[in-house]
Amino acid sequence: MLLLTALLLGLAFLSLLIGSGHLGMKDSLAYLAGDTQARTNEQLSMVIQSLRAPRTLAAIIVGACLGSAGVLLQTATRNPLAESGLLGVNAGAALGVVIGISFANAQDGYAYLLWAFGGALLGNGLVLLVASRASALKLVLAGVAISATFQGLSSYLLLSNISSFDQYRFWVLGSLSGVSLSMTLQLLPISVFALLLALIMARPLSALLLGDDSARALGHNPTLTRSIIALTVTLMSGIAVALAGPLVFLGIVAPYAARHIVGPRIASQILLAALIGALVLLSADILARLVIRPFDSPVGVILAFIGAPFLILLVRSSKVSTI
Repeated sequence: MLLLTALLLGLAFLSLLIGSGHLGMKDSLAYLAGDTQARTNEQLSMVIQSLRAPRTLAAIIVGACLGSAGVLLQTATRNPLAESGLLGVNAGAALGVVIGISFANAQDGYAYLLWAFGGALLGNGLVLLVASRASALKLVLAGVAISATFQGLSSYLLLSNISSFDQYRFWVLGSLSGVSLSMTLQLLPISVFALLLALIMARPLSALLLGDDSARALGHNPTLTRSIIALTVTLMSGIAVALAGPLVFLGIVAPYAARHIVGPRIASQILLAALIGALVLLSADILARLVIRPFDSPVGVILAFIGAPFLILLVRSSKVSTI
């Protein structure tokens, strides 16, 4: 974890140096080093403070939320393919944001989060309703159906409101380029609270893996545990969607890697998945600035190129079973 933390800090510093525009690493490094001439460059100052710094912090927040949410969701459903992007939770959050944009003029971070939370809560409720009676692959198929339904409703609302469509169309692909510093700082304390809540729930969630009767014998309430886990996953998904749009696959890659590094310890999985999620998303965002330079590529497209082959390999392997 110390190694990954150091790597994450190094990537964050690199993220401040690299952009899709013409400002090079040398100028950016001089600015960060406090060079007087570089500090007087208003364009350089604007790019680093208003563009690169917010998206760097947002990538860390979103990656950590999706990684931790993946661990909680996979453990609660005992399904290694459970992920908020594949199972319709993120699509539900996106639908909530579309409703907020179209009918309530949602603009700031708290408004986005409120509407995303409501939509994610609906998606998460449907997932947990299906999870108890479905196998790993059937749950993914149900998630695809849920996502398609939510996306269809979102498209219908957007096509009837052109101004909302203009605000939504780049965000829906999954992008960190338009995130503001104020919005990121608004959601930062909420994301920290969600991560702490996830860590608090690690012990009752571990007991739940032994079965409801064993969990009760150990002094835990299975129904209450599942409810709090659902709310925590919903909150994390809502934060991620509010900042970066409906990203997929990250909630599978990060928990899978964490589980194979630290084993069955839930608290360690949550922390490690948060670090790995932040690392993967920040790396993808840096790559998104360079692929079609001088333009930004949506980070969701980069994640799809990483996550889709990984999901195919995971499905074809013998490891797709209950956790």
